[in-house]
Amino acid sequence: MIEAQALSKRYGAKAAVDAVSFTVHPGKVTGFLGPNGAGKSTTMRMIMGLDNPSGGRVTVNGRPYAQHRAPLREVGALLDAKAVHTKRSAYNHLRAMAATHGIPDSRVREVIELTGLGSVAKKRVGGFSLGMGQRLGIAAALLGDPHTVILDEPVNGLDPEGVQWVRHLAKGLASEGRTVFLSSHLMSEMALTADHLIVIGRGRIIADAPIQSIIDGQGKARVRVRVDRPQDLLGSLAGEGVTSQVLEPELVEITGVEPRRIAEIALRERVLVYELTPLQVSLEDAYMQLTQTEVEYQSHDLPLTPATPDVQQVPAHMEGR
Repeated sequence: MIEAQALSKRYGAKAAVDAVSFTVHPGKVTGFLGPNGAGKSTTMRMIMGLDNPSGGRVTVNGRPYAQHRAPLREVGALLDAKAVHTKRSAYNHLRAMAATHGIPDSRVREVIELTGLGSVAKKRVGGFSLGMGQRLGIAAALLGDPHTVILDEPVNGLDPEGVQWVRHLAKGLASEGRTVFLSSHLMSEMALTADHLIVIGRGRIIADAPIQSIIDGQGKARVRVRVDRPQDLLGSLAGEGVTSQVLEPELVEITGVEPRRIAEIALRERVLVYELTPLQVSLEDAYMQLTQTEVEYQSHDLPLTPATPDVQQVPAHMEGR
């Protein structure tokens, strides 16, 4: 279990993490989401004792990380897959870690096979691809067979098979009663993996609930409607919180109104409806609505214009030469 109480981290006048409190329970996969600069990595570093809090406290399995006598057996973490000695082999990197806790070589070989690194275990880490480095980081996190596992962007650089493997691994660890805390920017993958979500924005917790509750609470009803006179229907539906998008001449997508209400208005206006399809709100939709005012670094669409070639004027007497 991970427990944070009024946890804060300041860098001068900036509060990277601002008095956050949350609990990550065992037996489930808890996802940690937030825009870039929201405080996710800083929070994870404080959990692992790599950054000292400016205020509050955080414990893992009842104690601050630094107070555990055998921390690798309590919590395993992947925070930075590049934090390795690049001239060591994967096998020797894990053996060096294992030696600090009296972990036998048999466990080193076990996590190497578990993470699919058997064929490259004796190769230098400096030559590893991003995906192989991620697998090595996960192997290191699992080395001490810990009660709590923290993974920051674990699927970064992995191929589809690797992404699926991480999903099954996280769920498997949770099913054994372990605490699993992971972050990812892949909303589709988080939707398949996590049971519970903690969302942080500008250093503060803005949601802490089961994943389906967040989707249900943030996502507005979306309906795809095919009608013979779209404008007549949309004119009658206009109102606060209702938006629409014309996809085809007779196909529109309406947000913010329930399908039954659309059907009632269509009947009243004598508009022929020959398709009425409620659309499932995704985790990405809910997340974007939840964090739309919490994004510190925001991109803006630019108009797409044809590139103008850099043409030099050719003197008349040189043409054709």
